[in-house]
Amino acid sequence: MKLNMVSLGPGDYELITLKALKALQSCDAICIPTKSANNSFEKSMTYKIVKKLMDEFSFEKTIIPMYSPMRFKQEDWQRQVDIIFDSFKLYEDLCFVTLGDSAVYSTVYYLLDIIKEQNRAIYDNCEVIPGVTSFSHASAKVKKPLCVGDSSFIIRPLHKRKVPFTTVYMRPKVGMQTDIIKDKKDIYTFENLNYEGEEILNYKKERVDKYMTLFIDFV
Repeated sequence: MKLNMVSLGPGDYELITLKALKALQSCDAICIPTKSANNSFEKSMTYKIVKKLMDEFSFEKTIIPMYSPMRFKQEDWQRQVDIIFDSFKLYEDLCFVTLGDSAVYSTVYYLLDIIKEQNRAIYDNCEVIPGVTSFSHASAKVKKPLCVGDSSFIIRPLHKRKVPFTTVYMRPKVGMQTDIIKDKKDIYTFENLNYEGEEILNYKKERVDKYMTLFIDFV
């Protein structure tokens, strides 16, 4: 069994990644969230993106509707997980799709938390496929960088003032010590992502050995 959590990007179907497209083309069925209790996709941007991709690249897949009201309630996420589990009785390879990028305000990790607890085998064989974010797309639209040089940028929800936050540390110098990073709880070191010598460590390295290193201190 293989579960792919596929990010579709910011609304333009041409901004989907090649990896995401290949996952959709090779899977047996696609789970698509809908806010309509009758499982209608009439107003679903997610469905419209998938439909355009299927039309342009000439493939068809079984579509599994997943009623997903934006109530942030455990029972709603559990219902979606139950649909995924039931779908694996019929299919070997499933895609669950989400707008934007799965790492940013997405349902994906609510579902994965439950899946990890209730079926570790599916969780361990799940792949999360990242996508283009709305804010990176907006930046490109107006030809303005989100950060340049030694600047940084912050993502903040407007509805609350004090919130927990994840911190990404980038652009280190080789040889520098990392004691400046005061890790909160769940920090990872990433070296040479997608290149030779890629390494992902679930702790903060005390010294930067490679230029292509980043640290993420997760919420």
